[in-house]
Amino acid sequence: MLLLLLGILFLHVAVLVLLFVSTIVSQWLVTNGHTTDLWQNCTTSIYGAVQHCSASSVSEWLQSVQATMVLSVIFSVLSLFLFFCQLFTLTKGGRFYITGFFQILAGLCVMSAAAIYTVRHGEWNASIEYSYGFAYILAWVAFPLALLSGIIYVILRKRE
Repeated sequence: MLLLLLGILFLHVAVLVLLFVSTIVSQWLVTNGHTTDLWQNCTTSIYGAVQHCSASSVSEWLQSVQATMVLSVIFSVLSLFLFFCQLFTLTKGGRFYITGFFQILAGLCVMSAAAIYTVRHGEWNASIEYSYGFAYILAWVAFPLALLSGIIYVILRKRE
């Protein structure tokens, strides 16, 4: 039982790290000498040093992506806190429904943020050739992992 709890805890912390990195790091779109994320657009030198950063667009779709990514981090942190609370207060045989619910909600938030970004970023960067950065990919990786950990929480029963 201890190994199972440690495995679930490791998966949850991994999802949380992925969500934090994908929300904070400036690598959602990458072009020659230019990186774009949810918060700012940066120009880099040929050596990789950041030369200039400006605020991102204030369009509604980008603000909804920002909001849902922040919500996914908040829900995942709340889920981790609730897991520890339920671990010590739940009766034997009880299930971690609340923890699983918030973790699944975090997964759905990151999925909707990445989907909105995928569909709408073309109108923002229509004239340049770009590639997706690692933070964008981490957001998509965090989605199934968050859903998986949420489902595991819902199925998990507390034992003595």
